[in-house]
Parts: sequence; structure tokens; C-alpha cells
Amino acid sequence: MKNFLAFIFGGLFAIGLMVSGMANPEKVLNFLDIAGSWDPSLAFVMAGAIAVAFIPFQRAVRHTEIKTVYGEAIDLPKNKHLDAKLMAGSCLFGIGWGIAGICPAPSFSLIGLGYYQALYFIAAMFMGVWLHRILTRGN
Repeated sequence: MKNFLAFIFGGLFAIGLMVSGMANPEKVLNFLDIAGSWDPSLAFVMAGAIAVAFIPFQRAVRHTEIKTVYGEAIDLPKNKHLDAKLMAGSCLFGIGWGIAGICPAPSFSLIGLGYYQALYFIAAMFMGVWLHRILTRGN
């Protein structure tokens, strides 16, 4: 039952990405192009997502023993300070998002929509994960 619900909610998330335009690289690039043909509509999508997630996230952060609806413990990160790795990773993510107009979740939705070009992004993403593992071995 748990896997079935994960499948349903994952599908609902993918549909939300498509309907909102978050899976459309051109729309994302127009949102990021503040000096050009800026499209502010994705700001409303983000505001809606923040509004829906705000209370559950606050509850998760404030309680010491948080659990899923199935009673499984949720292990939140303990590190609360910024370091060079986090900043570098954030910059790389932002640069990639700005160049391609795609981030990880919508890339898989794009494949479902028949945009085979997303495979280039996914291949680069997995290559980056592999390279990160190679470079950080032993750290």
C-alpha cells in the first residue's frame, strides 16, 4: 500500500509540474530572465508550494521525534551552517537550472512528455553525481 501511495503522489507531483509550467524549460528560462521577457507566473506557483508546505515543515523542524504517517522516523540534517561545499553545490545547481531551464524532478516528467532532449540533462546530472562521489571519496 505504501508503494502504491508513493506512486500516486509521485504522479500527482509530476502532473502538478506539467500543469504549472515548471516542467517547461522555456517557461522556466523566461521566469529567470528578469531583464528580458520576464514571466512572473512561476512566482505564484512557488508561493503556493510554500504556503502548502510551510506548516508541515515548521512542525517537522520544531519536534524532536517526527514520524511519517506510517510511523517511520524522519532524519533531518543536523548541520545548520553554510560551508564551501554547500555554496558551490548551490551555485552549480543554479547555473545548470539557468542554462537548461530544467531541474531534476521536471527532467523525468519531460521524458514522460516525450522530450528526449531531457536525456542529455539527466545524463549530465548522473555524471555530476558520479563525479562528486569520486572526488569526495574518503572525506
